[in-house]
Amino acid sequence: MHRYDSVLLKQATRLHKFLAQQGGYPVLLSTGLCVALFAGRVYLSRTLIFLFLFWNLFLAWIPYLCSLWAVYWHQRYPRRWWLLLLPGLVGIAFFPNAPYIVTDFLHLGERPPVPLWYDVGLLACCAWTGIVLGIYALRLLQEIVRAWVGTILSWIFVLVVIGLSGVGIYVGRFLRWNTWDLLVQPQAVFYDILVRLRHPLGYPKTYGVTLLYAALIFVCYLALTIGPHRSGQS
Repeated sequence: MHRYDSVLLKQATRLHKFLAQQGGYPVLLSTGLCVALFAGRVYLSRTLIFLFLFWNLFLAWIPYLCSLWAVYWHQRYPRRWWLLLLPGLVGIAFFPNAPYIVTDFLHLGERPPVPLWYDVGLLACCAWTGIVLGIYALRLLQEIVRAWVGTILSWIFVLVVIGLSGVGIYVGRFLRWNTWDLLVQPQAVFYDILVRLRHPLGYPKTYGVTLLYAALIFVCYLALTIGPHRSGQS
């Protein structure tokens, strides 16, 4: 029995260390605050308005979980790069869902008896959680890419993913496609995008939304990954 307890303790310690290194606790805490705020809103209003936020949060967790999966394989089998393809590709495909939550502010409005300021706080918390999940996911993938191909190419990888994320946010919010449609209706999704690429002057919103949200994600990425360091750190 003591041996079994010792094994469990070692596994729990390893899991704790892994989560701490990959930012697991901040995103769990932030998600918990979203749940608490939503529960408070349900209590006050007796309605499930904004329940869609939890579907969006679930989608935002997918790229982060995929990045943890990739990090685990990378640490355990550092030479088997092919093991990283599935979690990496799935994580990149779902990455736009994380910052996408910022656009849910479009749903704000007076909804008594819940005050507007409460809903602003709820949406802000969910948007922040989505951004952090996305930034952490991309940072973990960048570190893996850096280990394989170097710093410069890892930053090119980041810029490409962020640019595609800007496109993804536009496609999701205004064309109403989602990530699953890349599997079930890929031709229709790519046709909608191709039309706008071929006639850029006819679709200024496409480029405006794409550039705006790509810039926002990039600035957040820099702020959360290369901000101030403690004294003595490089």
